[in-house]
Amino acid sequence: MNSTVDTDVLVVGAGPVGLTLANLLGAYGQRVTVAEARAELIDYPRGVGLDDESYRTIQTMGLVDEIGRHTVPHHIMRLVNGKGQVLVTNDPATEDFGWPRKSGFVQPLVDRELLAGLDRFDSVDVRFRHRLEELTETDDHVVATLRVGGPGEDESAVRHVTARYVVGCEGGRSFTRNWMGVGFEGKSPSTRWLVIDVDNDPLGTPNVYLGADPKRPYVSIGLPHAIRRWEFMLFDHEPDELVNDPAFMVQLLTDHVPDPTRLDIIGQRVFTHHGRIAGSFRKGRVLIAGDAAHLMPVWLGQGWNSGIRDATNLAWKLTSVLRGQASDTLLDSYDVERRNHAQAMIDLNMTAGSIMKSDRKIAALRDTAAAALNLVPTVKSYFTDMRFKPMPRYDRGVVVDATSRIPGVAAERIARRLIPRIDAPDDRSPVGTQFIQPRVNTQDGYGLLLDDVLGSWWSIAAWGNSPARLLDAAGLDRVRELGATLVCFVPERQRVWAEKEYTDSPLPVVVVGDADGSLKRWFDNRPVGTLFLRPDRFVAAACLAQETPATLTSVLKAMSHAPKEV
Repeated sequence: MNSTVDTDVLVVGAGPVGLTLANLLGAYGQRVTVAEARAELIDYPRGVGLDDESYRTIQTMGLVDEIGRHTVPHHIMRLVNGKGQVLVTNDPATEDFGWPRKSGFVQPLVDRELLAGLDRFDSVDVRFRHRLEELTETDDHVVATLRVGGPGEDESAVRHVTARYVVGCEGGRSFTRNWMGVGFEGKSPSTRWLVIDVDNDPLGTPNVYLGADPKRPYVSIGLPHAIRRWEFMLFDHEPDELVNDPAFMVQLLTDHVPDPTRLDIIGQRVFTHHGRIAGSFRKGRVLIAGDAAHLMPVWLGQGWNSGIRDATNLAWKLTSVLRGQASDTLLDSYDVERRNHAQAMIDLNMTAGSIMKSDRKIAALRDTAAAALNLVPTVKSYFTDMRFKPMPRYDRGVVVDATSRIPGVAAERIARRLIPRIDAPDDRSPVGTQFIQPRVNTQDGYGLLLDDVLGSWWSIAAWGNSPARLLDAAGLDRVRELGATLVCFVPERQRVWAEKEYTDSPLPVVVVGDADGSLKRWFDNRPVGTLFLRPDRFVAAACLAQETPATLTSVLKAMSHAPKEV
C-alpha cells in the first residue's frame, strides 16, 4: 500500500453516523479524519427515538453514561384517532439486547457527546469548515480535495487528504453518493410537516402520541430535559411562510396546550418526508452510510437508528481489512447485509405515514378495524411488543449456514431429535441474527452486561464447555490470529468450578455464569452448542460442538480471510 496516506479512513460529515463511525474506528485503533463542511454541529433537534440496537452500539463506544443522561427509557408510543381514542399502543417491555427497545433522546446533545467522545483517541482528527469537492481513486488509496473555510470566509484554501477509504456520511444531498454515480431511487411525497420544538414542556407528560386525525394529523412527543416536540401536517394551500405567523401557530396548538401564547419555542422548521435508497453503498474504496445511503420518514424513529446500524456494520469490516485480517472484498458484504434491511425500514415507515394521513372515510374504517383487532391478544401484542419492526437478519455476507456444517447426515433430522416439536422451538437458524445480551456473572463482577465481558471484537462461545477443547492446535492459532475471545457459558452454580477447570487452557477462556437463565433458554430452543459472534454481535455461525473446527474455517472463508499455513 502507499505509505504516504494521511489517514486510514476519511469520514465525510460530522453528523451522528459519521461521529459514530469515527468513535468505533478510533476505539479499534484506526487513523480517522472527519471532514465537516459546517462550522459546527447542527444545533436544531431532528431525531428523537433511539432503539436498543443503537444503545448497544453506544455501549460498544463506551459512551453510555455520557449519552444516557440525554435519553428517557421505554418511550411508549400511542396511535390515537381524531377523538383521542387509542388505536394502537406500542410499549415493548423486553430488553433482549440489554437496553430498552425504545428511548427518547435530544439529538443535538447526543451529537455533542459523540463529538466529545473522539477526544479520547489521538488517532482521530476532526476538521470543521472542510467541504469535500472532489475524489480521485487509485488502486490503494483515495485523494480527497477539501475546500477550507465557511460562508463569508476566504475559501481559497484547498487541502488534499489521502486516505485508504472514504465514507460519505454527509446526508441526503451527499456529494460522495453523487460522485459514485449511483441512483437514489424512491419517493418524496409532497406532504410537508411543520416541526415545533418547545422548552419548559407545557404538558409535562412523557412518551409519544401519533395523532391520526383526518382534520390535521399531528405528533406530540415528550423528550428529556423538559422539551416537547409537535409535528403538524401542512395542507397544500398553506405556504411555508405561515409558520412565521404567530396567529397560525396559536391556531395549530390551541387543541394541544392550555395556553399556546405562552410557549418557549426553541425552533420551528418545515420538512418533507423522503423514502429513498442508493443503488449501491460502495464503489471501490468509497462508501456511503446513513442518510447519504437511504432516507426514510420519521414515523417510527428509524432514520437515525438505521444510520447507526450502518456505522456498526461497517466499522469492524473496515478495521478487519486495515489490519490485514481480511481482503478488500469483505467490504462488499456491507452493501449486501445493510441494503435489504434499510429498504424494509423505508417501506414500513412509508406505510405508517399512509395510516397517519387517512381521509375521513378511510379513518372511520381504520378505527373500527383497530377496535376489533385490539380484542385479539395475539394481534394486540404484535403491536405492543413492536414485533412489526423488521429485525436485521442476514442470509448473505459474513454468515455461515449452520445446517451446511453437518456432513453426511440431514441437519434437519438432527435438529428434530435435539428439539421435539412439542417444545415449540425457534426452528429457524440463529445465524444472521443479533445475539441476546443478558446480565451475567464472571470472576470480575456480578450483573455485568454480556458485551462488556466479551470485548469489542470476535467471540467464540460454547455452552457448558471451553471452546479451546473443541479446537486443535491449528484452529487455536487461527483464533489467536483473528484476535477472538474464547467464552464458556455455564449455569451460575458451575462457574467457579469451570474457572478452575479451564485455568490451564492453551488460550485464555472467559467463563460466564448464566445469572438468570437467559443463555440456557436461548440454547434450549436451538440445536447448536457453539456460536461465532461478530464484533457487531450478530451470529456469524452456529454449530454442534464437534463441528467447531470446520465451522471456524468456514467463517474465516466467509470474511475473505486467508488462514496461514500452520
